[in-house]
Amino acid sequence: MKQFFLKLFTWWNGQTFGTQLWTWRFGELVGQDEQGNRYYRTRGGAIDPTLGFERRWVIFNGNAEASRIPPAWHGWMHHVIDVPPTEINYQPREWEKPHQPNLTGTPRAYRPSGSTLASGKRPKATGDYQPWTPG
Repeated sequence: MKQFFLKLFTWWNGQTFGTQLWTWRFGELVGQDEQGNRYYRTRGGAIDPTLGFERRWVIFNGNAEASRIPPAWHGWMHHVIDVPPTEINYQPREWEKPHQPNLTGTPRAYRPSGSTLASGKRPKATGDYQPWTPG
């Protein structure tokens, strides 16, 4: 029962009931990435008349976070390339790094040196600030 209500009311942990129904009715599985995300398009690559191109979507394996889409699939999802990575022999570039989750709001988030969250105390002012005063 809990899973039913989660599918009905939440979008951030997999697919909703509406997305599941749409995918079953109109979707065609194109492939899956190494994280278990599944990629779909309109059945037969049909062009959506309201958009002027085919619809493409992803069903995330776990939390829905856009940064979890690998570079090869990102290009296909955004219509940069027409051929999905499953149909071509995609080799990642040497500069492509593995996925790291978005750490915003966690203790491991990036905190620059001037941030009060970085070390607990703010560094002294350097004296180069001139406040504005009305003229």
